[in-house]
Amino acid sequence: MSLQKQNKGNPFALLPLVVFIVIFLLSSTISGDFYKMPVVVAFLISTFVALAMNRKVKFSEKVENFSRGAGNPSIMMMCMIFVLAGAFAQICRDMGAIESTVNIGLKFMPESVLVAGMFIISCFISISVGTSVGTIVAVAPMAVSLSQTTDLSVGLTVGAVVGGAMFGDNLSFISDTTIASTRTQGCSMKDKFRMNFKIVLPAAIISVFLYAFATHNGSGHFHGALHYNWLKTLPYIGVLIVALIGVNVFIVLSGGIIFAAVLGLILKSFDVWQLVSSIAKGIAGMSELIIICLLIGGIVELIRQNGGIDWVLYTINRKVKNKKAAELGIASLISFVNICTANNTIAIIITGPISKQIADKYKIKGARSASILDTFSCLIQGIIPYGAQILAAVSVASSFGIAITPTHVMSYLYYPYLMGFSALMVILFSKSSKNKIHQKS
Repeated sequence: MSLQKQNKGNPFALLPLVVFIVIFLLSSTISGDFYKMPVVVAFLISTFVALAMNRKVKFSEKVENFSRGAGNPSIMMMCMIFVLAGAFAQICRDMGAIESTVNIGLKFMPESVLVAGMFIISCFISISVGTSVGTIVAVAPMAVSLSQTTDLSVGLTVGAVVGGAMFGDNLSFISDTTIASTRTQGCSMKDKFRMNFKIVLPAAIISVFLYAFATHNGSGHFHGALHYNWLKTLPYIGVLIVALIGVNVFIVLSGGIIFAAVLGLILKSFDVWQLVSSIAKGIAGMSELIIICLLIGGIVELIRQNGGIDWVLYTINRKVKNKKAAELGIASLISFVNICTANNTIAIIITGPISKQIADKYKIKGARSASILDTFSCLIQGIIPYGAQILAAVSVASSFGIAITPTHVMSYLYYPYLMGFSALMVILFSKSSKNKIHQKS
């Protein structure tokens, strides 16, 4: 389908997401508490609004469409990652892997680079396992423990983890966003990685220095004796090595669960029944995120059926005049849809086909358009307060008895902000993006 013949869509179809954003943000602003209105309740209300719209379609058919969206393979994959990552993180936590890893870092890393080191660790783990949420669930407990052991702000330590997690989400060969962006844009993962790496490397380097500067005055000193066992760090090391080889994320996390469980039993960190309890506790801790993902998938499908996504695409296409505008259009498109869906993989799947049309029309290389899609989706996903990443980080802190809001974490998300700025500068000042394409009559 050509851009000229594209369906204009229906802006009113976006009402469910508008309702969600208004309810969630307005209640949080009035109460001064981001948890006064639970995210899952706000999405449930949004679901009722979506099902009540479009009276031309039978209610039973709308429910069926909602269920189809909730059962999207991408949604199911995300839910399974939540389950496995939650179990792996809880087992590691209960066997003492987190405490040992943190204490080893405290023991051997200079105080001035503790938070920077946490950011780097998160970068390596996320690029290995290919999931930002899995990385946050696994590493954030270390960050919270670090803040409890030192004088560092929990927002700072957790923010470093979230930033590092988005680094890998954007670059990993086994990340859903990488797979979705390269498939929709028709380029190889290797070419996309090279293009992407050039964009985000400056942001990562600057972030390391910023996190190091945050502790340069000695506020990162630790208290008390540091007890650790090198063997208890093996689950993390094993997951990292296997992921670097290129093994599927499900096999990586499943293997990590088995390895951590066996090692914990051998070291007598827990018995069999305590192990089973740890697995159940880890999975239960992810239940709210799983429900949110299912609701979002169903809502987005109803919005798509009602023409909301078509309207977004049509509106952005009208603004495109040249290659630079086309790249900004792709960036704006993925950003807007990601804000609405709160899921960067789904946002890429939704916007990928039309972005490909724009890229072909304005002779934008597939690796470049894929990089723009992935980078800006990870930027938005990493900073929205209702995204799974920040919610997961806040949930981990809550499990330690520390009450923080998404805004506390957002204040220290140096890398996502710098990543977005770097990508924007590349679009604005790259010579290849200035060419004007003459449209055919």
